[in-house]
Amino acid sequence: MRAFLQRVSESQVKVDNTVIGSIQNGLLILVGIEATDGIEDIQWLSNKICHMRIFNDAQGLMNVSVKDIDGDILVVSQFTLHAETKKGNRPSFINAAKPDIAIPIYEQFKTQLAQDLGKPIQCGQFGADMKVQLINDGPVSIWIDTKNKQ
Repeated sequence: MRAFLQRVSESQVKVDNTVIGSIQNGLLILVGIEATDGIEDIQWLSNKICHMRIFNDAQGLMNVSVKDIDGDILVVSQFTLHAETKKGNRPSFINAAKPDIAIPIYEQFKTQLAQDLGKPIQCGQFGADMKVQLINDGPVSIWIDTKNKQ
């Protein structure tokens, strides 16, 4: 699984000009799923996201997590995070899981995130043409890949 975290002061996702998810202070998470992803990836990634210390403490240092600040999470599926660009100018998405595999993993990931955060999360609609808006706070943007844990 790949996730692109963005610390935001606000974010929302629309489908057909209707807001289906919105948050204030917290994280916008774009997530891409591979066919080889499983429960271990889901659990590791969710735990990492909820405990990553990328929010400012009272001294202005990035030292507290989204969970510590009682922040919100908006998660949006994005298969293009698995784009392969080595050959030519047209990206290949061969490593992105097909919907029959990706949807159950995405649903499990959302459930795990809500459990680890300790409250409901907001989300986009898998496979829909979504419009995502955000105000990036910092900006702070973090890339995480469960197959390349650095």
